[in-house]
Amino acid sequence: MSTPTAGTPVPVGNPGHLAYLPGLDGLRALSVLAVIVYHANKSWLGGGFLGVEVFFVISGYLITTLLLNESERTGSISLRQFWIRRARRLLPALWTMLVMVVLWCAAFERDALGQLRGDVVAAVVYGFNWFQVWVGTSYFGQLGLVPLRHLWSLAVEEQFYLVWPVLIAVLLRVVGRRSWLLGLLFLAATGAVAAYVATTYTQGVPGSVLETPGHYLNLLGQPVLRLDFLFLGTLGRAGGLFIGASLAFWFRPSLFVMTRPRAQQAFVSTVGMVGLGALAYLMATMRDVVEGTIAGGTRGYDPLFRGGFLMVGIASVAAIASAVHPGTIQSGWLLGNRVLATIGRRSYGLYLYHWPVFQFYRGVAGRKLDPVEFVALLAVTAVVTEMSYRFIEVPIREGGLSRIWASLRGWDPFSVRRPVAALAMVAIVGFPAAAAATLATAPLRLDEISQSLADNEDAVTDVLGSATTLPPETGTTVAPGETVAPATGTTTLDGQPIPILAIGDSVMLGATDILVSRGVTVDALKSRPFRQALEIVNYLKSVGRLGEVVIIHLGTNNYVDKATLDEVMVPLADVDLVVFLTVHVPDKAWQDPNNLLIRDLPNRYGNVKILDWFDIASKNLGYLYKDRTHLTEEGQVFYSDVLMQAIGR
Repeated sequence: MSTPTAGTPVPVGNPGHLAYLPGLDGLRALSVLAVIVYHANKSWLGGGFLGVEVFFVISGYLITTLLLNESERTGSISLRQFWIRRARRLLPALWTMLVMVVLWCAAFERDALGQLRGDVVAAVVYGFNWFQVWVGTSYFGQLGLVPLRHLWSLAVEEQFYLVWPVLIAVLLRVVGRRSWLLGLLFLAATGAVAAYVATTYTQGVPGSVLETPGHYLNLLGQPVLRLDFLFLGTLGRAGGLFIGASLAFWFRPSLFVMTRPRAQQAFVSTVGMVGLGALAYLMATMRDVVEGTIAGGTRGYDPLFRGGFLMVGIASVAAIASAVHPGTIQSGWLLGNRVLATIGRRSYGLYLYHWPVFQFYRGVAGRKLDPVEFVALLAVTAVVTEMSYRFIEVPIREGGLSRIWASLRGWDPFSVRRPVAALAMVAIVGFPAAAAATLATAPLRLDEISQSLADNEDAVTDVLGSATTLPPETGTTVAPGETVAPATGTTTLDGQPIPILAIGDSVMLGATDILVSRGVTVDALKSRPFRQALEIVNYLKSVGRLGEVVIIHLGTNNYVDKATLDEVMVPLADVDLVVFLTVHVPDKAWQDPNNLLIRDLPNRYGNVKILDWFDIASKNLGYLYKDRTHLTEEGQVFYSDVLMQAIGR
């Protein structure tokens, strides 16, 4: 599609026809690249996830435009043809990706197959977003191999595709020629969704249902996290779809009036630049969907849920308007150039394939890629996407399956096409059948990190939980203002001072069995915030059970501040040796500031010694799992050796 010269009238053409819009593909390209960069390394583009919201706005606009054009051209909307076109566009690449993921796991990640079964079924029926909300496998989890996590957004769009044409067909019959009223209706719906998200969202750090019931909603009798419900649920994300749809009623190619093209094009171009600038600013300044806190755990990023999605929607509408208007710089060289348009036409495949490619390389969801890894994996993704686009998506969209079937039904035994068609049909049927059989028979297992932690939990000493088993004459008290939260271990204290006490999180938990065998009492818990060490040492100080050595390895899961460290040291003032370990969690923003504070402790406390686990682990990555944080079996022994050497035992 050529770009007209500014000031030259542009023919409108058939009002029922939607010509190719390269500027819209260019906007798609920028959006998918933002998402890919975010998925590779969140520190590069903290708001890159907003590219998905731009996709929602584009989908709302484009699908509504197609439906309105069809209604104007034929007087009705063919639901059957609409759904067939959507199926041809979406299903081939999706099913190909699912088959590839299952077969890859069968060959190289067999322990992940059982966990993958529910994900695949949910993906096939386009209910993946609600499946994640229901089972609580949060989109924000950092551990585990989750090669299909990104499919939640496709589920939102497919649910939209199923309902939207029916709704539009009904509403057009009701309003008749006053379809502009529907634009107002959906604009109001956009505001209603934004208000719903803002008022339903709860600030603060969610805990269990009993600890923080306000952070949960009741979904068909199941308590689900509000954060997941709003971010992943179709209702919470409908605002982008609605605002894109509202634009289609007022601003689509068949409605453009070009009596004063130069002024109109300049105005729309300016609006588009403001929209693109706003999107760039929001993506550069947004600090992810969730953020860590000093108190422990993660909380939602408040500005995102308190109007952030609405701002992205408004900026996206401005960008879309300029991308589809003929003669603007956005529809021409800025967004409609050949490079961006080519990437945009493949944006669906890039989104589908990039996440599994990244995951199979790094092994866990949260590990950040470095620039070299990113470029290499992006190249792999581009090759896979191009093959899918050329040999699967486009041929099937253009009736390739029908031609294969016709070739197989032919009677010419000497035809070259027939054996090729037969091989194609075997691949089409055989690979999915093999994947389905493999998936159906796979045993349900924990991933290697989770299994390692589970194997060590029985050896943990539950220091705080042991308070409930103490005899009355001990006079047990808990420091004022402190809470006692039972841990998961089963071992209890015997009332005597603890010679060597180790307090840690999931890193230490992985080595608990070995440490206990060497005479260390270990209280370690997954996802433990640093401040819980204060509760433990305060309690042990109050009952006179602090011994000669205390080891603290925390800070993996959240920020720590100087005040907390000073509070922890108050009850530890009389302990002969307190060993603090630095943390090695390279994918978290709090790693370096936590380590700076920990390394400064010996300057203020004479009984503190620092074991620089960050430096040791950085030089011995072979002892860590793919997340570069948790200990392998060999790493558990190595970690225990280092700890014992640090305390001179």
